[in-house]
Amino acid sequence: MKRASPGLVALSLLIGALPAAAQEVAKRQVGQFVLEDVPEWPAALRDRMLQYLAVRPTALQSLRDDGHAVLITTRFGDTSQVHLVSMPMGAREQVTFFDEPISNAQFVPGSKGRRLVFSRDVGGNEQWQLYELNLDSGRTALITDGKSRHESPVLSGDGRWLAFCGTGRNGRDFDIYVHDRGTDAPPRLLWQVSGLHSPSDFSPDDSKLLVQNYLSERETRWFVLDVAGGAAEPITPESPPFYYGGGVWGPEGKTAYFFSDRDGEFRKLYVVDFEYGNWKCLTPDIEWDVEEVAVDPAGKGIAFAVNEDGVSKLYFAGLDGSGRRAINLPVGVVSGLQFARAGGVVGFTLNGARAPADVYTASFPVGQVTRWTRSEVGGLNPERFIDAELIRYPTFDMVDGKPRMIPAFVFRGRGQGPRPVVIQCHGGPESQYQPIFSSVYQYWAAELGITVICPNVRGSTGYGRSFHQLDNGVKREDSVRDIGALLDWIETQPDLDMRRIGIFGGSYGGYMVMGSLINYPGRIRCGINIVGITDFVTFLENTSEYRRDLRRAEYGDERDPEVRKVLEAISPLRNAHKVDAALFVLHGQNDPRVPVGEAQQIVAKMREMKRPVWFANALDEGHGFQKKPNRDLATIMYAVFWQEHLLK
Repeated sequence: MKRASPGLVALSLLIGALPAAAQEVAKRQVGQFVLEDVPEWPAALRDRMLQYLAVRPTALQSLRDDGHAVLITTRFGDTSQVHLVSMPMGAREQVTFFDEPISNAQFVPGSKGRRLVFSRDVGGNEQWQLYELNLDSGRTALITDGKSRHESPVLSGDGRWLAFCGTGRNGRDFDIYVHDRGTDAPPRLLWQVSGLHSPSDFSPDDSKLLVQNYLSERETRWFVLDVAGGAAEPITPESPPFYYGGGVWGPEGKTAYFFSDRDGEFRKLYVVDFEYGNWKCLTPDIEWDVEEVAVDPAGKGIAFAVNEDGVSKLYFAGLDGSGRRAINLPVGVVSGLQFARAGGVVGFTLNGARAPADVYTASFPVGQVTRWTRSEVGGLNPERFIDAELIRYPTFDMVDGKPRMIPAFVFRGRGQGPRPVVIQCHGGPESQYQPIFSSVYQYWAAELGITVICPNVRGSTGYGRSFHQLDNGVKREDSVRDIGALLDWIETQPDLDMRRIGIFGGSYGGYMVMGSLINYPGRIRCGINIVGITDFVTFLENTSEYRRDLRRAEYGDERDPEVRKVLEAISPLRNAHKVDAALFVLHGQNDPRVPVGEAQQIVAKMREMKRPVWFANALDEGHGFQKKPNRDLATIMYAVFWQEHLLK
């Protein structure tokens, strides 16, 4: 019998020790949500939100070999499923019909678009399995073991091999597997490793794989792996540690393309020549992060996307970086950059603050842009969507004798000021808020008159290596101090109401919510914590084993007594007595990243202190809400909470 972890035992003792009166809550179930002390809401509220809830974005999954058809994911029912679009702005033909959302859908090369590979989990448990769908027979076959976690599926150029990583050996380490699609044999363990290794790209002759070893957002290593024998050779040096991303073969199989901060603050684009071991920087003059790169299989050049102050710029260039030019696109964020196997066409998803995500292609190297989808917006007028405004505010420390400036995007609420404010905290923490479409923020700003501010506090990516590392380890609460500086800035803005400030965030952003509430009592009226960390020690002890060391690299190792002392000192749970704001906690029952116990323990503590707290537990979700009925219900409850605790 498996012994319960110390963190779970402590949590059980904590909940069991609460006085009986503190546990008397108003409990009811609505759909898959178990709600505790969440009040009823008027039907008129949901009716007014229906159009915002009906917004339906799309995302590119794969280009057919010839580039004349695309696979996308979008939602027609309750979950995102795979659809085939055979011409620009054509009908979306749904090809998967599951209760659970689909990801990583790809055309199998050489199948003329009639076979697909995709990923699916159950109830948000993130134990993703890989499947193959035959569109001619309509049958779906399971490829993986049905129980372990599998990621990063990559198909060879001839369609024979499928490579991926998985935890089947011990539930912790991500080994590399290959599956011969031409046989009924199970996938073969190709490379047994320690930690997280994931395949990126097959060489043009399908004999080798590029494989990334992810240690943290600050350090990755890369290898060339022989598909036949499993021998691995390192590409990147072990020391000094830097981040390397990308990992795409050149068209002749003699070079590969990476982006890295190896020579400065930002992740620049490099081509490495395997024969001579030379690394050549292709973007020495661009002082922003390169985030995606794709290579034309026809050998005509490369495409890459740069994150310039939160917004993407798409560039085309020759294989050696020469002839670089920007491609004219609407303002937004580019993702999923890829070439068709035959070359000459590059596809991507574009998501903007005032326009939901849509799928585009561009001819290469000409750069003629074609829009393939037009996302539905629930009958709302897109011209009235509120744009994100980039601002910067001073924080507590200095750089070169001047206050450090923190970037933030602002959606200004409609109506007469001073307006209430919601501060949105992104997750990660090694992430970045970028101005993409949110029907939730649009509703808050347009219908509730709330100004939404999305800061990129220290520790965020996108602003250089030094800024990214400012919150590491024992400096964790410095990022919370950046929220304190934002509160100071809000007080200087005549159109904002310093007496009506709420805070909202998920995952690590949920910790930022709790950290702000304990550090700034009396200045924040209420907060919404979604799947958030409430105690770093219990989180690190109980998060899934396969990600525990990765999180220790960011937050610190709780087994070290000195580090543990700091983690305990900044724990929201251990400082909950400082919270004087109303709190709403939402969590997925099956969350493998931040276990539901993180939510339960802070809710129990708040009740013990007789603080106002709502709790919503989604029984069929994990780290966030993937299913439309759950997302809709959560969105409605956010609005009810703001109306009750922020707007009055």
